[in-house]
Formats: sequence, structure tokens, C-alpha cells
Amino acid sequence: MLNYIIRRVLYAIPILIGVNLLTFVLFFVVNTPDDMARMQLGIKRVTPEAIAKWKAERGYDRPLLYSAQASGAAKVTDTIFFQKSVALFAFRFGRADDGRDIAHEITTRMGPSLAIAVPVFILGLFVYLNLALLMAFFRATYVDFWGVVTCVVLMSISSLFYIIGGQFLVSKLWHLVPISGYGGGIDTFKFLALPVVVGVVSAAGANARWYRTIFLEEIGKDYVRTARAKGLSEARVLFRHVLQNAMIPILTGVVVVIPLLFLGGLITESFFGIPGLGSYTIDAINSQDFAVVRSMVFLGSVLYIVGLILTDISYTLVDPRVRLE
Repeated sequence: MLNYIIRRVLYAIPILIGVNLLTFVLFFVVNTPDDMARMQLGIKRVTPEAIAKWKAERGYDRPLLYSAQASGAAKVTDTIFFQKSVALFAFRFGRADDGRDIAHEITTRMGPSLAIAVPVFILGLFVYLNLALLMAFFRATYVDFWGVVTCVVLMSISSLFYIIGGQFLVSKLWHLVPISGYGGGIDTFKFLALPVVVGVVSAAGANARWYRTIFLEEIGKDYVRTARAKGLSEARVLFRHVLQNAMIPILTGVVVVIPLLFLGGLITESFFGIPGLGSYTIDAINSQDFAVVRSMVFLGSVLYIVGLILTDISYTLVDPRVRLE
């Protein structure tokens, strides 16, 4: 198993290098530092002197890949590629355009993102699996039919509708929780209750329907017919055997999401005013803060690759065939 994990980690290294190179090309070759300066300074203040000053303040005045004027190792290290891209592998994100340290902002905002993402993930998984099992248990009945119809309706509605509708109904009309904002201590639950409910409901249709499909596929296999022939009840077959054997496709969609919980929700955090990494990324895009956007793209890639590795490891825990291979 250790060799299996090592192989998966080694496979991830070239992928991460490729993502880093692609990010460098997009941010510094396709969109040059001069272009960044013009977008930041605006039409009225764009002068060669202003562009040069803007680039010097952010370290974009260095050569891209090779510094011919430097000596020794500085020929490679005193470049934009080394300072802005290679440094990301050491999680040195630098500073944002407003001067704040990006790494400090990430560690500070990670808490609010997890405070909303983890409850949505755990509660949602519990709700989706039980709804799917319920529809599979009453398959080909009115419960299954109307359950699928409800899932399709929920899937057809934009997540913005749930956010705006929830804020209007629960906060403005009923005055149960604040419309937006974030507070520490006991007040945290008051601010997070509505975003968590909205997050679970908005994804219920797609996830419950997907898990239902997985369970129905497992129900038609030979081992299920064998279990029924031995006299096991339908509930025991479904909740004991089918659920266990459906864990691999379920883990594919579950484990890979766990590291991405640190990034929070872009739309949810922005609408509910939660100071997490999602709203941080949206604010950086709106203000054209390329240093923050580049850092968040790299961090998201790292977390996604970690999720894939965790998914492969989880396969070995639930399926002996993977360990044998």
C-alpha cells in the first residue's frame, strides 16, 4: 500500500508543475506586467513612468526567465518566474496590491470558510445519502417518482434563487437570522445557520439523484439477488450490502471535495458577507489583484491534487482489489 501511495504522489508532481507553468504563462506572458499596470492604473494615469513605478513596487520589473545582467545563481533567481511562480511551491505568496501579506490573509480567512463549508459537507452528505436510499428502497413507487421529480426541480433552480429567496424569507420577513455578516463566539451559529441550510438545499437535487442512480445500479447485481435468496430483508440488503459496495463511486465525489472545503464558497460567502477565502477570491478578481488570484489558483490546484490522492487512498480501504493491483 505504501508503494501505491508513493506512486500516486509522484504522479501528482508533474501535474502540479504543469499547472504552475500554465498559470505563469497566462499571468505573465499572455497578460504581461505592462497590461496589468494599465488595468490597475486606469486610462487617465497611464504613463511610462507610472507603469515602471507600478512594476517596481510589485517586483514585476525583473526579467521573465533569465537575468543576463545578474551574476551567478541570480541569473535564474532574480526573475519573475522564480520569484512569483517557483516561490509558490514553498507557499510564499508574496503581498497583495494593497500591501497585505497573502499567506496571512489565507490563514486568517480559512476559519470562516471551514465554518460554513464543513457543516454543509457533513449535513449535506447525510441528507443526500438518506434521500437516495429512501428513493431506492421505494423504487418504482410514487415515493420514488415524486422524489425524482423534486430532485429535477431543485436542480433546475439557480443557487442564487436559494440565496436571495432565503435572505428575503428567513431574514427580512421572519427576522430569524441576519441577512449577512459574520461574528465570533455564540453569534457564529446565528450568522451561519442560513448559509448552511441554503448550501444543503441548493445541492440536494443533483446529489440525491446521483446517489440514487448508484444505488439502483448496485441493486441489479448478482450479489443482491443472492442476498435476497438467502432470506435477507430488503432493508438489510440495501443498508448493509448495497451501501457498502457503492462506497467507491461515492468516495470519488466525496473525498476529493474535502481539501477544497478550505477554499470556501465563492458565491455563498460573497452574498452572505462571510470573510472567507471564497469572498477573498471574488474581491481580488473584482479589484484585479493578480497576485491574490494567482495564489488562489495555485492553492486550489494543490488542494484538488491532495483530494485526488486521498481518493486513491480511500479506494484501498474499501476495496481489496485495489490493494492487490
